[in-house]
Amino acid sequence: MREAQKMMQDPNFQAQMKKMLSQGGMQQALQQTKQDLSDPKKAKELEEKARKAVEEGEKELAKLEEQKKKGLRVEKGGEDKEEDADKTLEVDNDSKPPAALKTEEEDDMPDIPVLSLN
Repeated sequence: MREAQKMMQDPNFQAQMKKMLSQGGMQQALQQTKQDLSDPKKAKELEEKARKAVEEGEKELAKLEEQKKKGLRVEKGGEDKEEDADKTLEVDNDSKPPAALKTEEEDDMPDIPVLSLN
């Protein structure tokens, strides 16, 4: 969150956002969004579409998680104990390479991300 606040306070980022918001296409998209949200029927339609997208994403994540667990079972010699797979997942998630332990000052990422409106 601090990084986002720092980025938003950056004058270069503010100039980039001002330029992007002044473009005609962006203004049209904002107006269309306002119109869609003011129409209860359209807003309900958009909400249902978003809900379906979230459900599909959750199903996809569950499939990937299951594939990851199956991969761990194969590596362990075919054991089907989910507890062992969960423990292995926890160890893998907690271990970080030394490069991932950089401080904010050492971060190689640019302060202003590239924004795409496509």
